[in-house]
Amino acid sequence: MSEPCSEPLLEIGRIGRPHGTGGEVTVTLVSNRPERLAPGSELHTDSGTLEVSAARPHKQRHLVRFTGVDDRQAAEALRGLVLRAAPIADPDELWVHELIGAQVVEVSGTDRGRVASVVANPAGDLLELLDGTLVPLRFVVDSVPGERIEVEVPDGLFEVAPDS
Repeated sequence: MSEPCSEPLLEIGRIGRPHGTGGEVTVTLVSNRPERLAPGSELHTDSGTLEVSAARPHKQRHLVRFTGVDDRQAAEALRGLVLRAAPIADPDELWVHELIGAQVVEVSGTDRGRVASVVANPAGDLLELLDGTLVPLRFVVDSVPGERIEVEVPDGLFEVAPDS
């Protein structure tokens, strides 16, 4: 393992229990980008950087082998570590870290407030504004990462009280 990274990174997963005796571990991704585990990828932890030497899907997780982790004892020492990586540049994607804190504005120009969080929902993720209002991501028509999100919502969406 090398020294910890100092650049801002995103959480992409967590190391679970060892799998077998050869140093493999389970990894649960919180990223929807399995290429994060491609061989050669460098993932950062509070204990340093790990390089992926092999990975394969396994049930709802991945089985991952890191360079230099060759036995169960070394794999056990990684249990619980949070894996982080630099953001992926993809202009066609909306990223949670770029949505939090952004100003939500309707296409008419009406300012609706800032994004407090992104709520995972089986029907589609929701922007939660500071006042508790929920706006489905499918209504986003344009965005300037980290600054502004333009939405086109059905009539009445902002008139519904957040408590109801």
